[in-house]
Amino acid sequence: MSDNAWLTLGLATRVTGTIVTALLERFGSVERAVKASRNELHAAGVTDAGIRDIHVPDMAQQTRCADWLEAPDCHLVTWIDSRYPPLLREISDAPPLLFVNGNVDVLSLPQLAIVGSRNATPGGRETARRFAGHLAQFGFCITSGLAQGIDAAAHRAALAAGGRTVAVLGTGPDIVYPREHAQLAADIVAAGAQVSEFAPGRPGHPSQFPRRNRIISGLSLGTLVVEAGLRSGALITARNAAEQGREVFAIPGSIHNPVARGCHRLIRSGAKLVETGDDMIEELGGMMAGLAATIEQNPAHRLSPAEQKPDPEYERLLALMGWDPVAIDTLIMRSGLTTEEVSSMLLILELEGRVEPLSGGCYVQREEGRPK
Repeated sequence: MSDNAWLTLGLATRVTGTIVTALLERFGSVERAVKASRNELHAAGVTDAGIRDIHVPDMAQQTRCADWLEAPDCHLVTWIDSRYPPLLREISDAPPLLFVNGNVDVLSLPQLAIVGSRNATPGGRETARRFAGHLAQFGFCITSGLAQGIDAAAHRAALAAGGRTVAVLGTGPDIVYPREHAQLAADIVAAGAQVSEFAPGRPGHPSQFPRRNRIISGLSLGTLVVEAGLRSGALITARNAAEQGREVFAIPGSIHNPVARGCHRLIRSGAKLVETGDDMIEELGGMMAGLAATIEQNPAHRLSPAEQKPDPEYERLLALMGWDPVAIDTLIMRSGLTTEEVSSMLLILELEGRVEPLSGGCYVQREEGRPK
């Protein structure tokens, strides 16, 4: 009965995640909670409308859920499930259940959210691609909302970089919105996951998209806003991130660009101004060891033998380093690459344990990497 009980409680639209937590603490199990009397539920803080949702569940909706769950790679992840994303569980209004299409394991990878305007400029989309690709190569899972503009650019760049990406939906897990992102949604499922707190068959509604934003930020260590107008939903995600104790990053733009004004407001309010992906990584620098351990332990992100072939560009950079300490500026001069390219490659090599940083901005190859 467990799944049915969770569906009854989780699909009770007027029962919040906080109330679900209280019911579990009070009754000890979801089965006992849904069987509790009206007076018992009322004493636990459930409203009259919420009690009706529990005692008279929508059986047609539960049948749709059961049918959807029979499909490959379709999962129901409850609040007490070991697969429930640990960062999301920390937020005060965590959804009691998640409908996940794809690889559930990616939800526990270190995630960074990249969000912004649906009406993004070409420069904004390029910036989102650059940041998402760099961060995905570094090992972060890129999380966004499948919307047009910045969201779609971030998802696509993460996929192009061979990384993982998560799309948080404002619809049921079986509905793609916008429709023109059907292929992108399929690509995301193949290399990551789609997540929704809304049941299969649930169409989009304006009230649902702000709600999903708290999940985007709740899954993530930090949220980057690339472009946002003053009334952008991306600002809701950023506010949620700040309230959840997560990092908020924003990219500055032209004072004449209306979709830069939201970012400027965030920066004035304390968001961290960033110009490169390395700025974000530096801010989150203390988690490098944890990130490496997560990648090593999580089968969702472990590279297959085919993916572990040496990259010629990285091997060339190592050859240019030699075996003595070398400054980044020297490597830039020797390689002809940009500062950002060299910095990115060194960070990835550091993560792989092939180089280590020294004082004064120098790097040296690790002893373990020397030829035998």
